Amino acid sequence: MRISARADYAVRAAAELAAASEDGAVAAEALAAAQHIPHRFLEGILTALKRDGIVASRRGPRGGYRLARPAAEITVADVVRAVDGPLVFVRGERPPELEYAGAAADLPAVWVALRANVRAVLETVTVADLAQRAMPDVVRALTREESAWSNP
Repeated sequence: MRISARADYAVRAAAELAAASEDGAVAAEALAAAQHIPHRFLEGILTALKRDGIVASRRGPRGGYRLARPAAEITVADVVRAVDGPLVFVRGERPPELEYAGAAADLPAVWVALRANVRAVLETVTVADLAQRAMPDVVRALTREESAWSNP
């Protein structure tokens, strides 16, 4: 599974907004600088997040972006879906819509299981968790094994 730069940047920007929630709106330039995200790229991401109701914007001297709802109610999955669409696609199709023949007939079940596990993590972690550096137990458990940190 690959996480796009767009999704990575979007989650980082949302976490930065969660950390700054008490300070009010944050300028896009400040978000870009804080997370080392190209400003023009971030503007497109913020537009997608705004369209999906994750961020809100305000114009003027005290303008900028803020989370549209409490950080504890916005999951990483919400942010990724806002910028990239469904979490798991196979050749542009959702796993339950796939059909294979012969020896690969059960492969859709593997893709559905993968999606279920991705959702189990990304729908559990909120941007508040990221901002507060307080990972849920399920994430801590999955990352305890040293082998989780390396690619075979």
